[in-house]
Amino acid sequence: MEMILGFFIFLAVVALFLIVLIFNATYLVKQAEVIVIERFGRYHTILQSGLHFVIPFIDQPRKVLWTFVKESAGSNKLYRYSEFLERIDLREAVYDFAKQNVITKDNVTMEINALLYFQITDPKNAVYEVSNLPQAIEKLAQTTLRNIIGSMDLDQTLVSRDEINEKLRIILDEATDKWGVKVNRVELQEVNPPADIRVAMEKQMKAERERRAVILEAEGKKRSTILEAEGFKESTIAHATGEAEAKIRLAKANADATKLNAEGDAEARKMLADAESKAILMIQQAVPKADPLPYMIAMNYIKALPELTKGKNDKLVVLPYEISGIMGSLAGIKEIFKNS
Repeated sequence: MEMILGFFIFLAVVALFLIVLIFNATYLVKQAEVIVIERFGRYHTILQSGLHFVIPFIDQPRKVLWTFVKESAGSNKLYRYSEFLERIDLREAVYDFAKQNVITKDNVTMEINALLYFQITDPKNAVYEVSNLPQAIEKLAQTTLRNIIGSMDLDQTLVSRDEINEKLRIILDEATDKWGVKVNRVELQEVNPPADIRVAMEKQMKAERERRAVILEAEGKKRSTILEAEGFKESTIAHATGEAEAKIRLAKANADATKLNAEGDAEARKMLADAESKAILMIQQAVPKADPLPYMIAMNYIKALPELTKGKNDKLVVLPYEISGIMGSLAGIKEIFKNS
């Protein structure tokens, strides 16, 4: 009985040993994570994502101590915490630095904090080339930021965030390349000058806004005056153009009317001359030997009498000065009809 009990205890110990052995020899690595494996304290290999088996108690994962900065829940304060890690995350990480005091070229002290986005590209270098990678990156970023801000004036610092970000990123990327780290971008969150400087800047900005408002108002009045003058000018030009065009059209109409009247008068005279010519021709045909001139004079005189007496007394009779000539003409008419 004791032998059976001892056998079961042995089997239990062997099973427990096998379970511990399998547990220490099996690693399941998630996507975007790696594990650095050491054999007898030396670097051996890197386990990528997937299921892996190693030699238990001989191959051990390398654990690294990294210090992180994290925002406390319910407040804007940052606190630090350290953690031993055996799995290294290859995804892009963001590191929020605490505020630090920097001095500008013109001896103004400011508070600046920044965000750093980095990614581990070589886990081996990140483990063996630097101790406490996040803290090393933070200290390097702080000293580099002090150097960059120290070479710039206050005004230049406040308006050159993009330039500062790019300079800081380039310097950090070059410095951390041997650590197996790629710095993707750096962003300045806050740039806070001293209180007295902020008050002076607010006054300056207020004065600048007031100056711009006065300039804009003056520009508006100037533009309005120019537009009003241009409108009056265009209106005057249009009015003068209209009057000139009206006069031209009126003169053209008068010229056309005069031309038509002249053409009508000429046509009427032509028709009258043709009629008189036909009348003379008829007289000559009726009385070949008679002179038609006295007949024409007498007829014109008879036609002219109504015009001579127009508006005068009905009893008034107008006779020509040479009455004998008229009588001779009438006698000639009589002679013409007598001969006909």
